[in-house]
Amino acid sequence: MKKTILVTGGTGFIGSHTTVELQEAGYDVVIVDNLSNSKIEVVDGIEKITGIRPAFEQVDCCDIDALKAVFAKYPGICGIIHFAASKAVGESVEKPLLYYRNNINSLINLLELMPEFGVKGIIFSSSCTVYGQPSAENLPVTEKAPIQKALSPYGNTKQINEEIIQDYIHSGANIKSVILRYFNPIGAHPSALIGELPLGVPMNLIPFVTQTAIGVREQLKVFGNDYSTPDGTCIRDYIYVVDLAKAHVAAMTRVLEQETDPVEVFNIGTGRGLSTLEVVQGFEKATGVKLNWAFAPRREGDIEKVWGNVDKANKVLGWKADTPIEDVLASAWKWQLKLREDGIM
Repeated sequence: MKKTILVTGGTGFIGSHTTVELQEAGYDVVIVDNLSNSKIEVVDGIEKITGIRPAFEQVDCCDIDALKAVFAKYPGICGIIHFAASKAVGESVEKPLLYYRNNINSLINLLELMPEFGVKGIIFSSSCTVYGQPSAENLPVTEKAPIQKALSPYGNTKQINEEIIQDYIHSGANIKSVILRYFNPIGAHPSALIGELPLGVPMNLIPFVTQTAIGVREQLKVFGNDYSTPDGTCIRDYIYVVDLAKAHVAAMTRVLEQETDPVEVFNIGTGRGLSTLEVVQGFEKATGVKLNWAFAPRREGDIEKVWGNVDKANKVLGWKADTPIEDVLASAWKWQLKLREDGIM
């Protein structure tokens, strides 16, 4: 009998790709999403890719009664992958209470309902933002690197939620959790049926790159060229969203099928850093499209350089991010072209 996984935020960028990989790995999926930052049509894309339409419930995870009704309707749920969260750093600075309410209450509700409905494990979508700007001796950053004071309410909610999970399980709750701290997800499914679709002006680099390339944005701004890096621009660990999705499947299989510690933490990245300029040049090389870009002053809150040591995930989860960056950037461009073809952007 197939195991059923609840995916919160399952019509979002990472959630939709993870739903595809879960279904292709033989799991049944129930998506819960309030559609505040995604579209219902994403479910159609998932169905076209896998041939299976996941169950979908338009529910806000902050509404515990509505959430409880989902667990009652689908009594076989044995695991949760929790993506549902507000995620724009800048917006979190402007609207901190919205972020604390949404990101923290949603997790508390899920944790509270898990024992009641016999849900065994939860994979929590955390972030490398918990490391802040690691010192030179902590690069590439391992899971043992110190957690630093968050630079935004968004980052703080990730830290607080990690602590909530640790505290709840320490209190004796009969559940398990894997916390995945991931770096910078980019790209789109190779089918171009699902991808990243930010509402309004993109906050992330790749959607801004592709929107500039296709003419939606006039110019790409590269923020800062005077950082202490080889070419003066920020360095990040960019991971293909499909590789990232597969890490969630590996983590869920581990939680449900293996004897493990109640809480485990893994970095999910490629293990190497790329500068903003390298990404821009890589996109031009992968697609043959020239970008209109220019340097701009540094942006407040940007970390200079961070990339992950992912040895633990490679060894323990048996997972590796190995898609070449050229293929990843080409997939993002293919998705942008599909959006134009469909009259969306």
